[in-house]
Amino acid sequence: MADGTPRTPVVAEQAADRLYIIDARNGVERRLLLDWIHSTSGDDEPVWASLDIEDGDHALPVDVLQARLGGAASRQVVPLRVAWRIPGFDKDRALKFRHLIFGDPRHPGPLRSRLILLRDRRRAQILVGEAATLDTLRMRFCAQTGGGDGEGADSPEFAGFVARQAALALDAAERGIRGTRYKVPRFVADGLRTSPKFRAALAELSEKTGRPVGDLYREARLLMKEVIARPSALFLDLRARLDRMMFGGYAPEMEVDATELAKLRAILREHPTAILFTHKTYIDGATPSRLTYENDMPMLHSFGGANLDFAVMGEFFRRSGMIFIRRSFQDQPVYKLVLRHYIAWLLAKRFPLSWAFEGTRSRLGKLMPPKYGLMKYVLDAAHATGTRDVHFVPFVTSFDLIRDVEEYAAEQTGRNKKPESLSWFLGYMKSLKEPSGRIRLDIGNPVVIDEAPGPDDKRALEKIAFAVAVEANRVTPLTVTSVMCLILLGMAPRGATAAELLGAIGAVTDWARARDIRLSSELEGGDDTALSATVDTLVESGLLTRYEAGSENVYSIDPAKHPMASYYRNIIAHHFLDRAMVELALFELRDADSGDATAAFWAKIDRLRDLFKFEFFYPPRDEHRAAIEAELKRIDPVWDRRLASGDRGIAQLLRRCQPVVGHAILLPFAEAYSVVAEQLARAKPGDVVDEKALLDAALVEGRQAYLLRRISSEAAIGKLLFANGLSLMRHMGLAEEATPANLAARRALLVELRGLANVMETMRLSTIALADRLPAHGE
Repeated sequence: MADGTPRTPVVAEQAADRLYIIDARNGVERRLLLDWIHSTSGDDEPVWASLDIEDGDHALPVDVLQARLGGAASRQVVPLRVAWRIPGFDKDRALKFRHLIFGDPRHPGPLRSRLILLRDRRRAQILVGEAATLDTLRMRFCAQTGGGDGEGADSPEFAGFVARQAALALDAAERGIRGTRYKVPRFVADGLRTSPKFRAALAELSEKTGRPVGDLYREARLLMKEVIARPSALFLDLRARLDRMMFGGYAPEMEVDATELAKLRAILREHPTAILFTHKTYIDGATPSRLTYENDMPMLHSFGGANLDFAVMGEFFRRSGMIFIRRSFQDQPVYKLVLRHYIAWLLAKRFPLSWAFEGTRSRLGKLMPPKYGLMKYVLDAAHATGTRDVHFVPFVTSFDLIRDVEEYAAEQTGRNKKPESLSWFLGYMKSLKEPSGRIRLDIGNPVVIDEAPGPDDKRALEKIAFAVAVEANRVTPLTVTSVMCLILLGMAPRGATAAELLGAIGAVTDWARARDIRLSSELEGGDDTALSATVDTLVESGLLTRYEAGSENVYSIDPAKHPMASYYRNIIAHHFLDRAMVELALFELRDADSGDATAAFWAKIDRLRDLFKFEFFYPPRDEHRAAIEAELKRIDPVWDRRLASGDRGIAQLLRRCQPVVGHAILLPFAEAYSVVAEQLARAKPGDVVDEKALLDAALVEGRQAYLLRRISSEAAIGKLLFANGLSLMRHMGLAEEATPANLAARRALLVELRGLANVMETMRLSTIALADRLPAHGE
């Protein structure tokens, strides 16, 4: 019934038998539409039915319409609506929060409508939706609903279906003048309740549970009110305004590649799509929706935890497209059924979805292991409905500064997380007004699922999630913040002069370009002015310190800020992981009598891979070895001959590695693991590991180890780091009941981890020794 553009007026010769469905909110609109019908149709007595076709959980008053649906099969059903044009508003969408009280100016009430018409009647534009014959509508009704509940094609149910089809046609026509950003789902609950697949699923659940279908239906109807989002143009505009407010401390324009944006536009238009974003902060979920809104692309349905569905804000976000999900619903079959069919409905109608595929905000900066829940539901829905060609698009937002990082650092030391509330939300919004630099968006290549795997194919689900994570890591760029934290943490406690810092940044960016790693605009373009502006923002925020009293400016990171700086460094750590392993293995071999140096090198690479397997995503061993060899070849084309030659060749390779970064990447993990290993090594035979008690003790002992400088930084003190260390030791069989044998193995692991830390201290000293020799930027 619609193609997205206003229709040409219907003339008498085109069709003598027409039924006009007037979607009128009030008498003023009804009079306008009737005047238009009489002046354009040429009918002596036009047949029409007037409705205010609202999208609500109630029956439409369709008695008049029902009585007029008994015409010939060829009768044309023509939907009509008034679209009110608001000068200035349509261009700038200058919506204010007062419109929540006084209403959407695009939908004026009777009095306001009369005033508008007195000033300029042309502001009332008549929309004509795409017409359809009664025969076509009856076939569509039977196809989509299975004929309803057996009441026949001329029933109130069919009349309601026709009214909803008319409204959808008019929505499409209205988008032709308002924009694609306002494409919103309509009549979702009706679509689900009348779906044969949904009714069949309820009947099957009834057989399994022994509950009457009527009871399940009533429960499902209530759950639909909880689950289904109800977006509207008014709230999409208000949400966009809120997004702009949330990003008030950042530069006005978000950086995004035009080619990637055009590719995303085509994907959203042509395929069922889910945008899966990395999750660093509360507000990174708003960057995909802001991007699509500002570029007139279809709105995104985002998923949020039910803990965010509070007070006024919960309703606000539901009306702007958020779907609130309960934290746990394994034993709630009706809830799962409603959610699955709702997702399937959105996919079938090409309404894109969006969620954080890590499931929770990363408290360490690096990508968290993906959570499978929502992805499984999307794939299950696609499988159940036969939806093909689902596109999962990785989406990475990079911020110069993240306001949540201080909270994360405190949480990792054991402080309880503050619960979300309206007062918390207002305080958080206030913090976002502080200057925070720039925002950059990177859109990865889609992971395309031609045919969704079955519900029990766990391996396929894991492979899909892993592919999304790898692609998200690939498109994560190096930023000024992350690179400076990497460099300064690697030199700490020594600072760096401005010249040293620029030289090190230049070396890192050259290394990244050779490996086709993405760079932020300041790093890619070598724009010293933009770089200096970002550095000034980091200094003003307190993340960096700048000493200006001497002959040269010196930059450093206060030790108390190391956990925060570590977060930004961890965001890009995966790019340097292969390099870090190469460097650490070579440094370990430098002073060792290893015999076959090549074999020893690969043995050390395998060991490092095993030690840090709970921190990073690895490709299969053969692929990983090929990546390590490629890194070695970039360092030295004849690396294999140098490595085979022993000590002298290893020394030559190390000289070509400068400046080294391995210690800046891996040292916090080795030190954190050593704290856990020491706790386990202190046990007595027969002791059983109490995970909570051990992690609590590790926080205390970690602080002591830092004061004694057994660990080099507070960045190595954190609940997640300790938990991952315990997971490693459990995997190695060292967290079972203490015995003389595994106590010895625990002590051996502790010695190994401390040995690695000592080697990385040597690496740090070599970096400091090189600092004075680093050329200034541009030399």
